[in-house]
Amino acid sequence: MNDLYLPVIVALLPLVACMLVAQRNPYHALVIRGVLGAVATLVYALLGAADVALTEALVGTMLAITLYAIAVRSSLVLHLGVLKDESSGIEHFQERLKDIFSQWHLRLELTLYSDASELHQALIHKEVHLTCIRSKSTENERQVYHARTRISRIYDILRKELSGPEVTVTRVTVPTSGKKPS
Repeated sequence: MNDLYLPVIVALLPLVACMLVAQRNPYHALVIRGVLGAVATLVYALLGAADVALTEALVGTMLAITLYAIAVRSSLVLHLGVLKDESSGIEHFQERLKDIFSQWHLRLELTLYSDASELHQALIHKEVHLTCIRSKSTENERQVYHARTRISRIYDILRKELSGPEVTVTRVTVPTSGKKPS
């Protein structure tokens, strides 16, 4: 009767693993990965494998979570390229982009360029993911933002979320040859 808790704890392993795989938020997945490691450590300890339990606790849980957290934090950045003289005029558009991409757990970082050709080359050479240029509409003197990206998923998101006459979204195709375009 005392060993009844062991099958219950062992049954937690696939349950927590399924929760981990189904998680969309990478930060929540890190927490669930920690729970999975803790449950595995407990199972190993209850089965008498103290050395394996200690290894799982140190490497599988603590070290892996730390490395995953660093990798997730550094990889979820979307670089927005803008012109230096326009950087003060796009705060409203930048806030809209932050709201849109926060749903995908992406941070938006601004990168400034001195002229439009340098900005375009940065997009082509994969230094930025998205560029934004501001211009005035001739019809009613309203600000129009021209967003360009080379990434199809970002293009799809922006077309869906930024529909309207004040924003145009364009997808730039980058040559796939081994040489960088000039």
